[in-house]
Parts: sequence; structure tokens; C-alpha cells
Amino acid sequence: MGFKMGIVGLPNVGKSTLFNALTRTAAAQAANFPFCTIEPNVGEVAVPDARLETLAAIAGSKQIIPTRMTFVDIAGLVRGASKGEGLGNQFLANIRECDAVAHVLRCFEDGDITHVEGKIDPLADAETIETELMLSDLESIERRLPGLARKVRGGEKDAIDQDRLLRAALDALNAGRPARTVKVAEDDQRAWGMLQLLTAKPVLYVCNVEEACAANGNALSAKVAEMAAAQGAGSVVISARIEEEISQLAPDEAAMFLEEMGLHEAGLDRLIRAGYELLGLQTYFTVGPKEARAWTIPKGTLAPQAAGVIHGDFERGFIRSETIAYADYVAGKGEAGAKEAGKFRIEGKTYEVKDGDVLHFLFNA
Repeated sequence: MGFKMGIVGLPNVGKSTLFNALTRTAAAQAANFPFCTIEPNVGEVAVPDARLETLAAIAGSKQIIPTRMTFVDIAGLVRGASKGEGLGNQFLANIRECDAVAHVLRCFEDGDITHVEGKIDPLADAETIETELMLSDLESIERRLPGLARKVRGGEKDAIDQDRLLRAALDALNAGRPARTVKVAEDDQRAWGMLQLLTAKPVLYVCNVEEACAANGNALSAKVAEMAAAQGAGSVVISARIEEEISQLAPDEAAMFLEEMGLHEAGLDRLIRAGYELLGLQTYFTVGPKEARAWTIPKGTLAPQAAGVIHGDFERGFIRSETIAYADYVAGKGEAGAKEAGKFRIEGKTYEVKDGDVLHFLFNA
């Protein structure tokens, strides 16, 4: 199960610099953490997780296979994108394909780098982007509702549900609120996702700050964090310039550079962690002599659906899962020790997989 994060922003905010630095950093990782460029503006990166290497060392795994996240460097947005200005149509189409959107906001002063709006105001930049997405959603909904009318009159359930959800989104947008502010019932989540509304996607604000403020942010990034908290969105502070420098270094040199800058980890790690939290994701592991592998699932996923991430047959023929918590696997120095300590569990179809679980699935082919 792959997850895709779209990186958006106004021109000259550091969006592409950040994307290029992140993907070069990923490419420079050890062979066990591969990177590939799918298109010039799409990068698939390994999700860093120290637990995976620990499990592999215990089990003597020959190969380590991390889970992945895809980043998409989406064409720079300008005011009027919803009407096709600039690369507006391409911009909006690319966002629809993403699971979440990272808004890169310029939180630094630099007289040598002009700002498209003529001033440094990350809150105004965020509002410009949000406004264009909202206008696009309004146009989309108003175009779709008339086409549903006949099916609604005919009593088609799917059409009735779609009409109801679109009108709920329309009410929010007309009130100046993005579609993600609509409270959607659990039973409606699938239908809601299929509407592909741009403003329904979770948002992560990425504050691009100057090098000296990379560790703790600055006054501008603090304002963004306050805005994000009020919206229930995520925020993270990154210096694209530092990430660019790190991407040119060998891993040991990069670690020393980060330490000198007062940073505990690279921006890629912080960005992915924030993205996972935003999307409500977690990781489970499968471990053996051949490979140690990480798998990404939404929080709350039941064992059969977690098995289905590996292969559909695992979910269809699910019998049970042999389960060991990560901490218990490490404490027991492997499966045998965990069993001796009474930490090996057999779980059925109603088991809710926990972050860090080490699982082995039994199924009927």
C-alpha cells in the first residue's frame, strides 16, 4: 500500500529545492533503502525506521525492505490556477492523485529571492493556495450536481449518497471552509473519498526557514504552527537549503553536519513522520532469515486487512496471525525467546494490529 504526498507552493518558496534535496538524500541511502524516479517530478523514498534494522539483525535477515512514501513535486501554483492560469489544470489534476498535500510556505527573508506576491507572509500564501483549491472544488461540485439529479429522482442509492455528500461539501465551501471540515460518518468515508475533492485532503504545512532557525523555527513558522493547530492540520519546520547541503554529503558526513546544526535528524525523516501522523498511518513487520520487511497500514486496521496489504489471497483465506509486539521480540532476542517469555500470541479476524507488531499470517490458499 503506497501513500502519495503532493508538495505544493507558490513560486520561489523553496518547494522544488526541498523536493530535489529530499530525493537526492533518499538516493544516497544504503542499498537497502532504494530510491527510484518514476517521473521527473515524482520520487519514491524509503521510510526510515530504525526498528527494521534491529529486527533484521536479530533474525539474521539477508535483506531489509522498508515501506515507501511517494512525493510529488506539483507544478507551482499562481493566483488564478482554478481558472487555468499558469499550469493550473496540471497542478489541480496532480493534487487529486495524492493522499495528502504538503504546503511549502516561505518563512525566511532574502532580498535576492523575489516573492511572487511581493511580500513575505506565509499565512497569506497558505490562504492563496487554499482559495484556489476551494474555487476549483466549488466549480467541480456545481458541475456534477445537475448530472446526479435524474439518478436521485430515480432513487439510486449511490447517487443519493453522492448528492448528499456533495451538498455538505458545497455548504462548507460557500461558508468559506474547506471540504475537510465536513464531519463524515464512518459509513460514508469510502464514498467521500471517491468524490476526489481537493480541499478534502489532509494538509501538512512545511515551513521553509533560514539555516539558523532550522532547529527551532522562527516567528513566521510559529504563526504557521498556530494556524495549523487551529485547523487540525500538521506542521513541520525544515530548511530546504540545509537539506540541499545534506543531500550532497556521505551518510557519516551528513550525520556530523546535522549535529553541528543542532538537528537530530534529516528533514526527510521529520517530513515523513509528520505525514504518517497526518494520514493516521502505522507500521507492522514481517521478519525471517530471507528478509525483514515493513508494511504501512492505517491505524485501526484489522488483521485480515493487514494481511491483504501483502497479498489479496492472505486476506481472503485468513485463518489467524501469529503476533509478537516489537518490544517483546527485541527483549526475547527473536521469536523463540518471545515464546518462552509467553509473549507469542495467536490473534483472529477481529484483532486490531498495533504499530510495531511482528506478524506471521496463516491462510487457506
